[in-house]
This record gives sequence, structure tokens and C-alpha cells, in this order.
Amino acid sequence: MSITSEKIAEITKEFGGDDKNSGKSEVQVAILTERIRNITEHLKSFKKDHSSRRGLIQMVSKRRSLLKYLRSSNLDRYDAVINKLNIRK
Repeated sequence: MSITSEKIAEITKEFGGDDKNSGKSEVQVAILTERIRNITEHLKSFKKDHSSRRGLIQMVSKRRSLLKYLRSSNLDRYDAVINKLNIRK
């Protein structure tokens, strides 16, 4: 259900430029998106897992606030992240 450290390093390198730059908003959004996709798949099998559902809602809320910040600070980076992650239509 959780993502591996290798996957996190791969996402960090793709969105942050190097392996160590995990603080950028783009990297945080990408990691949250991966975790959200994993938990969504988990919840398809285990429909009554309410604690995971609560965690999912918290992650979606955190991602939404990060995207809101990114949109207000730099629209080009926001558009690039949205298109690369295929989040919004």
C-alpha cells in the first residue's frame, strides 16, 4: 500500500531535478499523487477500510492546498505538473 523509497527517489529526481530536492511543491504533489493512487486501488478491494479512507481524504486535501499554492506562485510550473501527472481534465 505504501510506496518504496526507490519510487520516491525516482519521483524526486523526475520532478525535483536531483535526488535530494524533495521539498519542492512539484515533488510533494507527485509523491502525494502516487500515494493517493495506491490507496485508491486498495480501497477498491477493501471497501470498509475507513481509516485508510480518512487518510486518503487528508492526502487529497493536502495535495489540493499545495496545488493552490503552486498555481498562485507560478502558473507555468502548475500547468506542467498538472499535465505530467494527468490530474485534472
